[in-house]
Amino acid sequence: MPYAEDVNFWATGKSDPGKWIDAAKRQLKALGGEFKGEGFGSDGEGKAAFMLAFEIKGDKFKIIWPVLKSRSGNERGARVQAATSLYHYVKAVCLYAAVVGTRTAFFSHFMLTDGRTASEVSGHELAEMTPRLFLKAKTD
Repeated sequence: MPYAEDVNFWATGKSDPGKWIDAAKRQLKALGGEFKGEGFGSDGEGKAAFMLAFEIKGDKFKIIWPVLKSRSGNERGARVQAATSLYHYVKAVCLYAAVVGTRTAFFSHFMLTDGRTASEVSGHELAEMTPRLFLKAKTD
């Protein structure tokens, strides 16, 4: 993982991370999303992340966005950066979803019946699951 200082949105603002999370939620709501959960967590070993869980037209999704480590130790700045990045990511994917549909746009965040997201399964597992997933696909 890169350091926070080496990625976009480093030190571009000082807004509370919650402002950016709320803005991301508004984007998802405008797309028809219903929130199932949100949060921020850390493991005590320097790893932290934001999470948004939502449902659109019966499909469940979960986005986990990591907080990058700051080379300078500016943890608050890294949290602001992560929340800002999450907002811009969600905004872009919502635009894509308006064109191709939510399941396609958010596919890597699609929740499988075993609780994992599509991005968490191996390529082989995904290949075995894909036909079933798309046979059940709802039109957006």
